[in-house]
Amino acid sequence: MLELRDITAGYDSGAPVVRGASLTLAPGEAVGLLGPSGCGKSTLARVAALLHRPDAGTVVLDGTPARGWRHRAPREQRTAFGVLFQQPRLSADPRLRLADAIAEPLRATGRKDQIPTRLRELAPLVGLGDDLLARRPHEVSDGQLQRACLARALVLRPRWLICDEMTAMLDASTTAALVAVVESYRRESGAGVLAVGHDRTLLERWCDRTVGWAELGAATGMPGVA
Repeated sequence: MLELRDITAGYDSGAPVVRGASLTLAPGEAVGLLGPSGCGKSTLARVAALLHRPDAGTVVLDGTPARGWRHRAPREQRTAFGVLFQQPRLSADPRLRLADAIAEPLRATGRKDQIPTRLRELAPLVGLGDDLLARRPHEVSDGQLQRACLARALVLRPRWLICDEMTAMLDASTTAALVAVVESYRRESGAGVLAVGHDRTLLERWCDRTVGWAELGAATGMPGVA
């Protein structure tokens, strides 16, 4: 179980973006987090993925409170998450070929020997051929780059997948393809999925349940920040 308990978080001292948000996500469950731009849902997603330390509250993984954030989180906790962001060009190193970007988490965790196997498994799954894998971010479309980012998010076989507006910049066909990949992974692995967005129709079709921002017991601390 992934639990967010009474989370307050922000980026400036004394000016939280999120106040008092609570949410639970069971293994194998897909939960949609629905809210307008600026409500704080992306900040909460970053807290859930151990990428941002909250000002107050607790993140609990299978009964164990998170013990650190970002690189200071214990490896078994931080590698339990795969994260897919809204803007792939801001989350991909422009110097790396797509193949190297997908393999980056394996190198960072000392699993270089798994790179060939995981690339063979993931590239066709997300719709990337050898030609695209050899290109760098500026040589591919947003949709192609997001496919690589999804493969990178899955490469360590995470138990929790955080999708933060992952389809906001994609056309309908690419959106459908990537959601299908996420759902296939969820069925096969039993991973929990938190899908953050403002498209109610997409979230309700995709997820087991959709939670509105007001249902979290949360309040927006700063206007204009998502």
